[in-house]
Amino acid sequence: MNISVRNNNFSGVLYTTLTGLLLLLLPVLVSAQESRNELEERRKQLLTEIKENNDLLANIKKDKATKLNRYFALRSQIQKRQQLVSTLKEELNYADAAIIRVDEVITALGGDIDRLKTEYAQMLRIAYRHRLNGSFLSFLFSANSFNDAFRRWQYLRQYDRYRKRQAQLIVETQEELVARSTQLEDERKEKEQLLLSAEEQQILLARELGMMDELIANLKKDESKVASALKSQQEDHQKLNDMIEKIIFNEMARKRKEARQPEALQADEKPATPAPDAVKVVDAGNFVKNKGRLPWPVKSGVITRHFGTQAHPTIKSVEITNNGIDISTDSGMEVQAIFSGEVVGVQYVPGYKNTLILQHGPYYTVYSNLDEATVGRGDVVSAGQTVGRMGQSDPELHFEVWREKQKLNPVHWIQRR
Repeated sequence: MNISVRNNNFSGVLYTTLTGLLLLLLPVLVSAQESRNELEERRKQLLTEIKENNDLLANIKKDKATKLNRYFALRSQIQKRQQLVSTLKEELNYADAAIIRVDEVITALGGDIDRLKTEYAQMLRIAYRHRLNGSFLSFLFSANSFNDAFRRWQYLRQYDRYRKRQAQLIVETQEELVARSTQLEDERKEKEQLLLSAEEQQILLARELGMMDELIANLKKDESKVASALKSQQEDHQKLNDMIEKIIFNEMARKRKEARQPEALQADEKPATPAPDAVKVVDAGNFVKNKGRLPWPVKSGVITRHFGTQAHPTIKSVEITNNGIDISTDSGMEVQAIFSGEVVGVQYVPGYKNTLILQHGPYYTVYSNLDEATVGRGDVVSAGQTVGRMGQSDPELHFEVWREKQKLNPVHWIQRR
């Protein structure tokens, strides 16, 4: 009877222990782990972008003619640092919550193990007394048959092995949880160091940006020169815009004219076998299906000026309109087509150097400020093919995306970095 009662007590303790363990660990192992993995991936990506920014800032700082570019690069860098600090804080919150939960499990298991040891000792004493009094043998010989006695003997052996195995399992589980708690604590300390480092770097960048604001404020004193420079930039920008619109308009008119040709009207009666180059252009109809997944036109770089209208950093009453994005990259960087298409325009534009336009069905991509264009009008290019190179001085690519005459935000089309 005593053995049966102890077995029921043990089953209750084991059920409570394992149930509590699962309830406490599930939130950590399922939802929290997925969220922490996402945060870690975001942190790694931000660190990569910040490193690229640091390299670009080092190059930009050497060139006095690119103070405005340095201003935008610094502002972008601070935004990345702020995102990094926020990500690290979220990771710390997850680590703290996980440490608390693991500590609770360890405490609960410690109490269960103490109770299990006490119960196990009582069971051994009871079994020992039963053996000395002959009760153990009486329990076996009171069986109705030899098979019944054998089953009773097996039950006692299995019961003893079962309790030892479960006790060892719980001890091993406690050791594993202690190791996990130590690991999480180490991760927390590491992230605290990363957070401290990120905050220090953000302070340094904010200080540097303040110095840049002071420099720009000095330049602002001579507003006549600044206004003259802005006027020149706006004129160059308008020339670029007019050139792009003209090329696109001419290309649309050419396509409409070709569609009205007798050969085109007979296409429905007898389909023609397209030439290999034509097939590539037709395949470019998938351009829109790859929205948000298209590669960058340069392998490395940082967006310093975004699409749309933005306030000028020195003259608050003046707004700067950008029909695309500006990407600061390395000197001599190769510029690549983001999708297969046909070159419909290559032209030199003052202020934007060489400008290249690719057609992808009704869509067009524009690559400006090229020191050299390596393809010519009428060429059919594939995705990733080099179409130009940046110069050694002020390597900032101006990149635009159009749908016929509609200007689109390139950030929505290229991959997120």
